[in-house]
Amino acid sequence: MKTRLIIDNNPQDATGGATFERRHPVTGDIVTRAAAASVADATAAAESAEAAFTGWSQTGPTERRKILLKAADILESKTPDFISAMASEVGASELWAGFNVMLAANLFREAAGIATQIQGETIPTDTPGALSMTLRQPVGVIFSMVPWNGPVVLAARAIAYPVVCGNCVVFRASEMSPMTHILVVEALHEAGLPPGVVNVITSAPESAGEIVDALIAHPAIRRINFTGSTRVGRIIGEKAGRHLKRVILELGGKAPVVVLADADIDEAVKAAVFGSFLYQGQICMSTERIIVDEQLADVFVEKFAAAARDLPAGDPAQGAACVIGPMIAGEAGQRLNELMQDALDKGAKLVTGGPANGAEMPATIIDHVVPGMRLYDEEIFGPLTIVIRAKDSTDAVRIANDTAFGLSAAVFGRDINRTIDAALKIQSGSVHINGPTVQNEAQAPYGGTKDSGYGRFDGRAVIDEFTELKWLTIGPSVHQYPF
Repeated sequence: MKTRLIIDNNPQDATGGATFERRHPVTGDIVTRAAAASVADATAAAESAEAAFTGWSQTGPTERRKILLKAADILESKTPDFISAMASEVGASELWAGFNVMLAANLFREAAGIATQIQGETIPTDTPGALSMTLRQPVGVIFSMVPWNGPVVLAARAIAYPVVCGNCVVFRASEMSPMTHILVVEALHEAGLPPGVVNVITSAPESAGEIVDALIAHPAIRRINFTGSTRVGRIIGEKAGRHLKRVILELGGKAPVVVLADADIDEAVKAAVFGSFLYQGQICMSTERIIVDEQLADVFVEKFAAAARDLPAGDPAQGAACVIGPMIAGEAGQRLNELMQDALDKGAKLVTGGPANGAEMPATIIDHVVPGMRLYDEEIFGPLTIVIRAKDSTDAVRIANDTAFGLSAAVFGRDINRTIDAALKIQSGSVHINGPTVQNEAQAPYGGTKDSGYGRFDGRAVIDEFTELKWLTIGPSVHQYPF
């Protein structure tokens, strides 16, 4: 597969025909050869979007809604293409790829509905005969960056929400999933999105820093939205701050499932398996900690391990029907092995699974994890999860909050009052009672607290993120001034 930059709806080569390669994490075969943008290419994308903003910001809500609704249908029609691209580029199973497309199509449709919800209000005023009101207006050009792990839905939200609010977008596709990201933008262009409203650049890993710096500094760029690691998010936030540009950051997570003493163990196990091992645990809201009351810990762990052992593994790019595929890169396996060995050396117990072989790793569970082990604190982002035993519900909530992250969480319990009380005390952007940590609905706000970032995607919350609030007054025909 070969991809090119897209500027003014025209696919084009990077300056000098430069390219970079995305290779399969296990075989090393070239999967995608993508255009490697220069700073000049990135600047051209920003200038094109700036020029398109004048016209697009004046389009009516019906026109924006029609394009997004049509794009949702086109996106769904491309499902086989997404399954193929995601299997090769990021090791995704058919389940995860199809799930991505479904979520993205739903998101386009939900975004379409926001077109008529961008509203202001009238404000009481002490000036006789005057009218005071607020308006919501587009901000300009948005610079959007998303990762490879949920490539379809993450690209969809990084583009659709700014666009429906009347903005234009420079979208930097991930170097790990360029073809997948290009397919999303192609659906929008096929739906009738005008030239320049969404421009796409791809860049080689070694030039990512200078490309991002140039776009953050470009005067046409008014806001930046970034989904990715906390480490990089800090860098993006610092750079944007120097230019006084607002940022939306959705960063790392270490989602807990809290299993209270009266929980339905079988339901908690099902949610833990799904949340821990869907797409090899490489989702920002993957279940990375099972915090279980010590009264039922032994039974829970036994059932959890039995379910994990039954998960089929393989390579979707080779046609395997599997739940556990390869991780994004061989280096990921090496890092997980180091984390696991550190915990085992300090007294943790391997329940099932085992070390990674490069990018391949079985579903792995480590029990009796305690503070002082790297697995207790560090984001895992792989098919490995840990069990932490709590004394009671108060201790479980304390452990759930004993982390730098706060993106997603879940609580299982039959006593609804006690379960709600625990959910309210957990410091997280979302908490799900008797359900998995991996949940997303386009009509519900999504984002994190603490080191998981700030700002919200989805739902009406995006209106605040991608519009400016303006105060407008209309005075009386005759004013009375004090001098």
